[in-house]
Amino acid sequence: METTKVVLENARGEVQLFSDDKKAGKMDISVIKDKLTVYHTEVDDEYAGNGFAKLLLNQLVSYARENDLKIVPLCPYVHAQFKRHPEEYSDVWFKKEV
Repeated sequence: METTKVVLENARGEVQLFSDDKKAGKMDISVIKDKLTVYHTEVDDEYAGNGFAKLLLNQLVSYARENDLKIVPLCPYVHAQFKRHPEEYSDVWFKKEV
């Protein structure tokens, strides 16, 4: 069974994904004021192709919504998902105004 959790110590942390109590993937994040920055998404090779990156993204977005945070998607995976589905993430996507 897959479980996810957000682990923050000070401003830096991870969104962690476990499969049968084994760490299967993570997202490196930081939270400063009302911004949650995601730097990197990683899923172990043995779990590739199982939709685990999407599970991590769902947890990230849920956490941001629950805590009134805007996500700064520096991670290429997260940025690509936000661009593909802007309507799904518009409430949490931090876009720098030009």
